[in-house]
Amino acid sequence: MSKNQKEQHRSKIGGQALIEGVMMKGADTGAMACRLPDGSIDVETWEENNGKNMPWYRKCPLVRGSFNFVISMKDGYRCLMKSAEKQVTDDEEEEEEELSKFEQWLNDKLGEKLFGVIMGIAMVVGVALSLVLFMFLPKFLVGLLIDHTPVPDANMLRSFLEGIIKIAVFLFYMALTGCMKDIRRTYEYHGAEHKTIACHEAGDELTVENVKKHSRFHPRCGTSFIFITLIVSILVMCIVPIRIVWLRTIVSIALLPLTVGISYEFIRIAGRSNNWLTRALSWPGLQIQRITTREPDASQIECAIAAMKPCIPKDLADDVW
Repeated sequence: MSKNQKEQHRSKIGGQALIEGVMMKGADTGAMACRLPDGSIDVETWEENNGKNMPWYRKCPLVRGSFNFVISMKDGYRCLMKSAEKQVTDDEEEEEEELSKFEQWLNDKLGEKLFGVIMGIAMVVGVALSLVLFMFLPKFLVGLLIDHTPVPDANMLRSFLEGIIKIAVFLFYMALTGCMKDIRRTYEYHGAEHKTIACHEAGDELTVENVKKHSRFHPRCGTSFIFITLIVSILVMCIVPIRIVWLRTIVSIALLPLTVGISYEFIRIAGRSNNWLTRALSWPGLQIQRITTREPDASQIECAIAAMKPCIPKDLADDVW
């Protein structure tokens, strides 16, 4: 393969950082690789359907964005929970702790399902908190400001200010969580995931030394996708003339599929094109990745490589984004 061909290859393999590991998904195979407490790498694989035989709703422009996003979230959450479970050693499982009556009742009723129930509740609380922070709070704060100012047509200004608050909350949250040791390690695995995909797209052999040479910033990153979605939400909400906060929040949620669909199409274009326009539009998202990715060490890169290899199809024609 020539150097020019290597530069033009855009892989459809995408991934996600896990707790002490990386998950990757290709055209027909998915894999997760986790560094276990004993230092070994545990690899799990499963079948995927991200190729030519996907159902129509995962291939139709604008429609596919929401479906693929939900599927990615579901698979990512499942792998994240499994990676957390893999970090529990046998000694920790065997440790006897004094349980309260309520904890003992939960343990008797749910048994091994208790962990999943707790994480499920945490996910629901997380989604609810996200809706409050990114949907209700910006509209509430901007409503307090604009509804008491003599602005004849404040719809565009309202949408712009709401977007600014959303972006500020997003950046603050990412920067704050990045200060936590465990999250910082996850960001390092995130960097390993990006660098490994870039190495594969360049046509280089997947070795630790080769992966280290590549950038930890990638245009198809989920962080960039979220940022683009925030920007698109500003434009979409410009067409909504509703001023009542709670009603505007409901309409904003109802328009999420359209917002996500538009953002997904942009990420697709940015992922396979490398012209001045896509580079300019991708630049803000890539800069945010300075927060959500860190330079990985060799052991983290080894995990990313272990997750990537099973996902590479024999025929690279099936691996074109």
